Amino acid sequence: MYRSLMDRQRSFFRTNKTKEIAFRLNALKSLQSAVKQYENQLIAALKEDLNKSEFEAYSTEIGVVLEEIRFTLKHLRSWAKPRRVKTPLTHIGSKSYLYSEPYGTALIIAPWNYPFQLAAAPLIGAIAAGNCAVIKPSELTPKTSEVLARLIKEHFPEEYISVVLGGVEASEALLQEKSDYIFFTGSPAVGRIIMEAAAKNLTPVTLELGGKSPCIVHEDADIKLAAKRIAWGKYTNAGQTCIAPDYLYLHTSIRDSFLAAFKEAAADLFGLNPLENPSFTRIVSEKHFLRLQSLMGDGEIFLGGGTDKKRRVIEPTVLTNITWKDSIMQDEIFGPILPVLEYTNLDEVIEGIHHHPNPLSLYLFTSTPAVQEQVLNSISFGGGCINDTVYHFASPHLPFGGVGSSGIGAYHGKGSFDTFSHHKGVLKQTNLFDIPFRYPNAKNGLKRIKMFLK
Repeated sequence: MYRSLMDRQRSFFRTNKTKEIAFRLNALKSLQSAVKQYENQLIAALKEDLNKSEFEAYSTEIGVVLEEIRFTLKHLRSWAKPRRVKTPLTHIGSKSYLYSEPYGTALIIAPWNYPFQLAAAPLIGAIAAGNCAVIKPSELTPKTSEVLARLIKEHFPEEYISVVLGGVEASEALLQEKSDYIFFTGSPAVGRIIMEAAAKNLTPVTLELGGKSPCIVHEDADIKLAAKRIAWGKYTNAGQTCIAPDYLYLHTSIRDSFLAAFKEAAADLFGLNPLENPSFTRIVSEKHFLRLQSLMGDGEIFLGGGTDKKRRVIEPTVLTNITWKDSIMQDEIFGPILPVLEYTNLDEVIEGIHHHPNPLSLYLFTSTPAVQEQVLNSISFGGGCINDTVYHFASPHLPFGGVGSSGIGAYHGKGSFDTFSHHKGVLKQTNLFDIPFRYPNAKNGLKRIKMFLK
């Protein structure tokens, strides 16, 4: 169905235009200009799809993309230069280099929770590395997907960058075609389907998945500040963030004081009656709303619990008296519901997390360096923060990605350039002399080789 599009992109890629640094820089500048031009349309679309406020739409979607473009424009020339690396003594006379080359046509499948940012951010990496790209945005956020399609069509030829609209059937059809790289953001369940499809053509993949990201609040944490930062990280986008704190691990000694501070922080950020807050993000679909609503039967409701099915809004909610056996602890929540586990010893936390798949993110609030090192050295996770939440995602200096079931590969900043590049090792040999003992007819060749390779 999409073979002609892929064929045209492959033909355009073979012209070598996309490999020219000037071409890549001009494409990034065009994208930058297009985003600024379409800013108001994007904000309106995000409002219609998810009820995102202008502040949230700009800060978590548009602004993040513009900063990523700015950073990439600044550093692209140095990233793309062939890099000289060391050469061993056995290769005397030669020089070694790493050349970064694009894969070809990249297929980018984006999710609905940050429908613009999570389509545009990997596109920046694909452009910077010199690839063509086909973007498949989510059908669950149709207005934003339509604006993205218009933005791309107006500024780029289809044989270079294209947006394919449609539902699951469009994604399935695209996966049946041969692409040179697949970048997918979404759930682990769909990630397995993507990887299976990629395996048929041995296509390399980056999978940005999810999982239950823990947030540990130790007994020596700055309670008021921790409460504010956790409430912000959890309830931004109504909790529909793959790196949002999925559950809290609270030290029993600070449980009551923290929950009181958290309640106050949530009210300050989202109002005493968040269901009436016109800027609180709604749940993307009725299916997801009903799933989240069913999870609130576990434990006891400490905060929130109110819902509005017609508007698909759920209050910022906290559930206490939760155990790992409860249904809410079985899968990623992806909504504004925060279950609370308690602990007295840090080993309990480490053991509990070890019994479950590697999280995409981990957050730890403590003032003790030894506690920080214990957690960082004991638990495998994609990335995270000490004494903050979510903020690591916005740094172009920190590659972002999962580990194990939470993902494969990473991007952002140079990480995006590296993800969409094959790093080709090249040795340049001298013709001024030759090393005779490399050849099988050399006298005492084996003896000399053993001297070098001992």
